[in-house]
Amino acid sequence: MTEATIPAQFSPPDAATAAPPPASGAPGAPGAPGSPAAPAAESRLAGIGRGLGRWAAALGAALVVFTVLLLAKGANPFTVYADVWTSTFTNTPSIEQIFVKAAPLLLGALAVVVPARAGLVNVGGEGQIVIGAVAAGGIALAFDDKLGGGLVVVLMVVAAMAAGAAWAGLAALLRLTVGINEAVSTLLMNYIALDILLYLIYSPWKDPDGTGQPTSAELADPAKLPYLGMSAVHVGFVFALIATAVVFVLLRYTTWGFRLRVIGGNPEAARRAGLPVALLLLSAMLVGGALAGLAGMVHFAGVEYKLRTGITTNFGYIAFLASWLARHNPLSVVVAALALAAITVAGDSLQLDAGLPAATVNILMGLVLIAVLGWTARRKSGGNAR
Repeated sequence: MTEATIPAQFSPPDAATAAPPPASGAPGAPGAPGSPAAPAAESRLAGIGRGLGRWAAALGAALVVFTVLLLAKGANPFTVYADVWTSTFTNTPSIEQIFVKAAPLLLGALAVVVPARAGLVNVGGEGQIVIGAVAAGGIALAFDDKLGGGLVVVLMVVAAMAAGAAWAGLAALLRLTVGINEAVSTLLMNYIALDILLYLIYSPWKDPDGTGQPTSAELADPAKLPYLGMSAVHVGFVFALIATAVVFVLLRYTTWGFRLRVIGGNPEAARRAGLPVALLLLSAMLVGGALAGLAGMVHFAGVEYKLRTGITTNFGYIAFLASWLARHNPLSVVVAALALAAITVAGDSLQLDAGLPAATVNILMGLVLIAVLGWTARRKSGGNAR
C-alpha cells in the first residue's frame, strides 16, 4: 500500500499543496505586528514556563518526602544533601561517571521509546541489554586476539544489536501469534537472559586463568571503547547521542514513524486504513531491542570488559523509568537519563557518607518518578476537566 492510498486523516500534510506563507513584513506574516504568530509564540513560552514550574514543584515534593525518610533514619538532611552535592557535582570523576552511566541508560530508554510510539510496552530492556552484552562477549572471546581492535568493535556492535533485536522480536512474535502481552513476555524474558549469562560464565565461557570467580576472560585492550580526550567518558556516550538523533528523525520525519504514531493512537483505524499493523509492531520491537543490545555492548566494551554476574546493575529497569519520566520523548530522554545517572552516582554518597542502605537510591528514583508523573498527570486531567 502506498502513502497516497492512506485516507486523509492518516496522511501527513503535503507541503507542496499548502498555501504559501505571507511575505515577510506583510500583514498576517509570521512575526509581523498583530499577526497570530506573536501571541502564539508568547503562549508557547508561557506553556514552557508553566511546565518547568510543575517539574520543579514535583521534584520539590519528592525531596520533601525523601527528607522525611532521612529524618526517620536518623540522618541530618542538610548534611546528607551537602555531601551529595559536594561528592557528585563538584568532583570531576563523579561528573564523568554520570556520563558513563548515562550511555547505557539513554540507549535502554530509547528501547522503550520506540515501541511506546506504537502503543507497546517494552519492559524487557534489562534482558535485551544482557543479551547484547553476551553477544558482544562472544565476539570478543572469538576474535579479539585474531582481528584488529576497530574491526572487533564493529563486529560487537552488529552482534549486540542483532541479538537484542532478536530477543525483543521473540516477544513481538508471541504478541502477534498467540496474543501474549509484550509487557508480560519481555519482563519474564529478562530472567531467561540472566540465566543464559550465568550458564555461560559458570561453564563454557569461564575464564580458566581467572581468580575462580564466574567471569569471562577480559576484553583485549585494542577492542575496548576509547575515551573522549583525557576524560574517563568513553565513546559509548557519543553512540548514545547519535542513536537519540537517529530515533528522533525516524519518529518525527519518516513515514515509518508517522505510521507508528497512527498505530499507537488507534490500531483499529490503522487496520481499516490498510496499514501493515503486524509488520509495524514487529519493526518497533526489533528497533527497540537493537538499541538495548547496543547498550549492553557499550557497557561491556566501555566499562566492564568482561561478563560477570550483575553486569548491567539494573540498567534496563532504570532506563524504563527514564523513558516514562520523559513521556517517551526521544530528546527529553537525554535529560531523564542524565538525571537518573546522577542519582545513581549520588547513591554512593548516600551509602558511604550518610551510612544509608543501598536501596535508598531506588527509593529516591521512585519518588521522583511518582512525583513528576503524578503531578503532571493531575494537572493535565484538571485542564481537560475545565
